Amino acid sequence: MRRIAVIGCGAAGMMAALAAAQSGGSVTVFEKNEKPGKKIYITGKGRCNVTNACDIADFFDSVRRNPRFLYSAVYGFDNSAVMDFFEKRGCRLKVERGERVFPVSDHSSDIIKTLFDAVKKEGVTVLFNTKVHSVEISRGEFAAVTYASEDDPITREEFDACIVCTGGLSYPSTGSTGDGYRFAREVGHSVIEQTPSLVPFEIKEAWCRDLQGLSLRNVALKLYQFKDDEEMEKAFAPSAKKKKPVCEGFGEMLFTHFGISGPIVLTASCYYDKAKTALLMLDLKPALSLEQLDKRILRDFDDAPNRQFKNAVSSLFPAKLVPVMVALSGIDPERSVNNITREERLSFASLIKNLPMTILGTRGFNEAIITRGGINVKEIDPSTMESRLVKNLYFAGEVLDVDTETGGFNLQVAWSTGHLAGVSSAEE
Repeated sequence: MRRIAVIGCGAAGMMAALAAAQSGGSVTVFEKNEKPGKKIYITGKGRCNVTNACDIADFFDSVRRNPRFLYSAVYGFDNSAVMDFFEKRGCRLKVERGERVFPVSDHSSDIIKTLFDAVKKEGVTVLFNTKVHSVEISRGEFAAVTYASEDDPITREEFDACIVCTGGLSYPSTGSTGDGYRFAREVGHSVIEQTPSLVPFEIKEAWCRDLQGLSLRNVALKLYQFKDDEEMEKAFAPSAKKKKPVCEGFGEMLFTHFGISGPIVLTASCYYDKAKTALLMLDLKPALSLEQLDKRILRDFDDAPNRQFKNAVSSLFPAKLVPVMVALSGIDPERSVNNITREERLSFASLIKNLPMTILGTRGFNEAIITRGGINVKEIDPSTMESRLVKNLYFAGEVLDVDTETGGFNLQVAWSTGHLAGVSSAEE
């Protein structure tokens, strides 16, 4: 029976421990926190977006970095297998808009309890409040871990295999402080630079902050990126060829004290390159073409030709947004609409369809759902999750240089890679 150390008791760690134990391994899990799954607890705003029920082909389309690396892991333990796992253990699931899967109870604690109960049932030893200090290598093979519980002296213990499931850098309060990257570097692995992902944007325009707390539904957002400000100015010149956005999304967003957040914003952040000049275009009326929107505005103007502009457009937007849009239009708010020219009206309609916001950057790891970057997957065997550099050393979950869009995909990566690493580590 192979003795296996698992570092981290999160989504990937628990699944790895369970799979290793079910495959005949004797498993010990080391967790620096006082309980399992601290990051699972806060995912999906406390509801836990367990996975996404989409077709597997669509799943890989949602992986932003290194999707091919995940083929073996995901096909070996896919979203259907994850859903079956929880359902068969009494944790009922439901599928919501966008194929997002949640527990029926809307409590992430039910997901953690179901998974941890399964881990305990398999006889896995879990050491809480225990920090792993190092991963030791001997003659190119994993040999031992050193660890300590709180103020106890450091202990060295030998194992046959080790699975590193320490997470990334996002939400460091949950214990994701980059330990896995250090372990990887110390044994010779290269680690891709880490940046926050699935994270809100900080916006240059002051009017965004004036709208703090306003939530918009059914809007569209496009992200454009350029090598510098000059290229951006040329791209939006009247004579310029229409530029294709880096990404576009439809759904909900929120204005904050620093810029914008919400589902479509978080997804756009997956594509954001901090080295480039970036601009967002917000379409407040995506269901209408520019021509249809102009007719709608003209109809409102014709219904009350003597109304002031600021009052005539009030039905187009939430109350908090009206004065902002009026100010951005450049049209005198006191002016009667029968004095507004066709060109001014079309310009206003175009503003509604293309409201620009300049990205200053993203928020930090404290507000990022996931980490972009991590251990270079070229140095990991995708069929086993074993290091190509160190025999019997495995990696799974967010510590790897793999990230996805929002919608349950990142947790699926954790389940799949953890399961594959667990099964592989227990094999003689």
